[in-house]
Amino acid sequence: MSQIIAPETIDNAIAAFCLEGSPRSVRPHGNGHINDTFLVICDHAGAEKKYILQRMNHSIFRNPQALMENVAGVTSYLQKKIKERNGDPHRETLSVVKTKNGENYFEDNLHNFWRVFPFIDNTFCLEKVENDRDFYDCAVAFGDFQRQLADYPAETLHETIPRFHYTPSRFQDFKKAVADDALGRAASAQPEIEFALAREADTHALTDLLEKGELPLRVTHNDTKLNNILFDNDTRKALCVIDLDTVMPGLSLYDFGDSIRTGANTGAEDETDLSKIGLNLSLFETFTEGFLKGCAGSLTPLEVKLLPMGAKLMTYECGIRFLADYLEGDVYFKIHRENHNLDRARTQFELVADMERKWDEMAAIIDRLNQ
Repeated sequence: MSQIIAPETIDNAIAAFCLEGSPRSVRPHGNGHINDTFLVICDHAGAEKKYILQRMNHSIFRNPQALMENVAGVTSYLQKKIKERNGDPHRETLSVVKTKNGENYFEDNLHNFWRVFPFIDNTFCLEKVENDRDFYDCAVAFGDFQRQLADYPAETLHETIPRFHYTPSRFQDFKKAVADDALGRAASAQPEIEFALAREADTHALTDLLEKGELPLRVTHNDTKLNNILFDNDTRKALCVIDLDTVMPGLSLYDFGDSIRTGANTGAEDETDLSKIGLNLSLFETFTEGFLKGCAGSLTPLEVKLLPMGAKLMTYECGIRFLADYLEGDVYFKIHRENHNLDRARTQFELVADMERKWDEMAAIIDRLNQ
């Protein structure tokens, strides 16, 4: 989506929502790459009221109505849960601001789709793990997200991106990219292609258990990066899970696994020196401990046992997505240098390989923490 939006288009969107006070200023906010985000500051009874206004990227999220039904349903449910334990529902989860017509979003005459959330003040986000405590608190927050939504009817949620973490489908897409070899790049990625093909059996490890009913369908966030947690400025405690665009039916192992993939890697996602890539077992243990505490017994024994597989499979899946995109000409993931997506795939596969080397240690950590 273009980042250039006419001021009158933004003003028209603001006017559609039930905001408290009169808008005083509007400015771009954050560093997200998907939606266009603005901070709206209103004057209300001698004080400021702040809101987040977003133009949703409907080229990625093709059904904004379904997406906002998910977000509104999950956030209103979380607000009830937070109230029940005397928490602060205005700070500990997002709230959807309605339009003047009572809708969860606004579609303008240019077919832009807009939404508004109250701004949660006195908070910050982290882009990378700065210390074990932050990673632990992040894990507790994502685990608590699972716990609070454990009895939410996940099957009623829409798939905002169909088959998003259905690994067998991702593998078929990868195989097609190899077979088509649209740009003749397969020759330069043979070791990576062979690595991916050799692990085809793993792609069914979780989905088969879901289809047999041995793993429960759950509400999953599906983008459990550290920067999707708001931390309280005063306490430095994880406060609120944000960026709910990919909330869908799925497996708890997806959320656990993606956090390990992004947070417990010893190197950057696009590191070219693979000797710097590996699984930090200390951070793996830290996150697992926090996640299990947050889940507070809401996971089944099989889910707990399969946490290492969640980490491995989410890393592998991301790797084949990067590799497929490289073969197809870098059409999905933005690149900043030649072979960028191939480099990303290599780091993911190196992390998978290191997980395989440390498999027994990962399992031992799970056993010890689950006693």
